[in-house]
Amino acid sequence: MIRTPPSAPPSLDLRRDLYAVAAAVLLVAVSVAAGRHIEETRRTLFVDWPPLLASWAPHLGPGTPAAVLVAIATVSQGPALAARLPWHALLPAVWGTATAWIFSLALIDGWDRGIARRLTTRHEYLQVVDRFPDIPAALRGFTGHILLDSPDNWPAHVAGHPPAATLTFVLLDRIGLRGGGWAGMWCITVGATACVAVLVTVRALADETLARRAAPFLVLAPAAVWMGTSADAYFTAVAAWAVALTALAVTRGSLGWAGASGLLFGLTCYLSYGLTLVALIAAAVLVLGRHGIREHPGLPVPWLAGLAVVPAVFTLAGFDWWEAYRLLVTRYGEGAGGIRPYGYWVWANLACTVLVTGPATAAGLRRTAAALVRRRTGPRAGVRLAFLVSAALVALLVADLSGMSKAETERIWLPFALWLLPACAFLTRPRAWLAAQALLALLLNHLLITGW
Repeated sequence: MIRTPPSAPPSLDLRRDLYAVAAAVLLVAVSVAAGRHIEETRRTLFVDWPPLLASWAPHLGPGTPAAVLVAIATVSQGPALAARLPWHALLPAVWGTATAWIFSLALIDGWDRGIARRLTTRHEYLQVVDRFPDIPAALRGFTGHILLDSPDNWPAHVAGHPPAATLTFVLLDRIGLRGGGWAGMWCITVGATACVAVLVTVRALADETLARRAAPFLVLAPAAVWMGTSADAYFTAVAAWAVALTALAVTRGSLGWAGASGLLFGLTCYLSYGLTLVALIAAAVLVLGRHGIREHPGLPVPWLAGLAVVPAVFTLAGFDWWEAYRLLVTRYGEGAGGIRPYGYWVWANLACTVLVTGPATAAGLRRTAAALVRRRTGPRAGVRLAFLVSAALVALLVADLSGMSKAETERIWLPFALWLLPACAFLTRPRAWLAAQALLALLLNHLLITGW
């Protein structure tokens, strides 16, 4: 008979969690100290408050009272409500609370600076809306404006992404939702649904109890500081729903969900080049749902059909994804990306991730590793969740090692960082950890002015 080894005493588990948090804090502290030294002596980081793209500016704002109230309510009532609300009521509650959290944090900087002007600055998408009067012609000529020495070169964020990102805001403008205010609210309200997508995935692949335990941490994540207002919040939601629908397809044997997930994966790849790495998270979903695929071998057909739609539309319109990516790599080297030192950012990016996901996630990842080590004796649902979280961590590390993400990863890596948060479901004493998460987010948004 094989005996199950006893788990560590709660006090020892907590001590190990605190060691993991201390290591994460040390990483952030060293990255701040080293970054300030490099920027003061060499001026090669191109950020004011390394490792974040931010400026030191302690301030209060109209969103301060609301953010504090949302934090207090979620810390005090979130775990209990997540445990007892019916599932069909929990999902909209998560979306609504996450929206309120992101919106109130953004309003700490005021409506104008925090939301309405974020997507109208010189690097952003709304700068070029009027250059798309003829969308097919704009797509055909898109690659001709990527390089810095090309005529009328695109702003940084437009050049740095496939055209589906810019087209989203062009289409919002066409239907009458013009300007930075509407664009900002689109990113916040759509971006907040990513929390729901993650919960749907965890429930489908692990179990409902773990999904419920993760819910308050997805709502109250420090990532909300960068979800409002950033187009990457919108990208995060699309990628998250692509993964969630894949999970539903393989666990329910649904051809419809398979086709919809393929469609969203195709769109994801035309919103951001780097989001092709979401395929690693999707691969983990397929591994966890492999029994469903065996029972329904026809699932790949609608998935592949859906996946082909967006690439086919853009290719027929004249946009060459591979050529655009090649040109982007060249432009990245021409600008700050070619100067920023890889030797600093390859580990300082991870410090950014600590700030985005918070101390609870550092402890949760420690428990994730422990669950994988004890995979033969631990709860099956916990091992499955640990595998999913680990896939997201691998995707993030691949993005880091690629060297195409030097700085601004607190925003760029939101689609990967969000999948690390369910690791917090392994934690005991959720209210204490939630309080730490909320405090970090409030401090970041009140002490710094973030920008991109």
